[in-house]
Amino acid sequence: MSFRNAPLAVIHDRDKTTLFTPEIREQIDIWIAKYPAEWKQSAVMPALTIVQDANGGWLTPELMNDVAAYLDMPEVSVYEVATFYGMYDLEPQGRHKVCVCNSVSCLLLGSEELIEHVEHKYDVRLGETTADGRFTFKEVECLGACRHAPAVLVDKTYHENLSPQALDKLIDELE
Repeated sequence: MSFRNAPLAVIHDRDKTTLFTPEIREQIDIWIAKYPAEWKQSAVMPALTIVQDANGGWLTPELMNDVAAYLDMPEVSVYEVATFYGMYDLEPQGRHKVCVCNSVSCLLLGSEELIEHVEHKYDVRLGETTADGRFTFKEVECLGACRHAPAVLVDKTYHENLSPQALDKLIDELE
């Protein structure tokens, strides 16, 4: 068994001052500063989140390549993170995201009922965006709220123990 003492660094031949806006670079640099210099790749998740938020809620291959260049890491390593975690989207999304947990506790306590309700009432299927672009409807892995299931993530706010009517209220409040 081997243990890597340092991350695989790839120095990209790109001027980092041309990657992103100064504001985005400043936000990413705050996260980079939390790690030892040789481990700045550890900031990949917050960097992807910052870039995704600045791009209207989704990541392009070019943006992921820019994150790799900024963090001196292999592009494929950024792709692995962006495709593994459900919080990253690789295609355009609605103005909001409604994400229903699909883990065992949520399934047992009503998430399937929530999904069926939203599909019927708002005419949108999992993975789709409403015709008016108001929200993208997603099924996600565990939201860590098993005690108060079913859980739904609306944009970046967690909601627990939801009924279809309570979810309707949340959705109806979206612009």
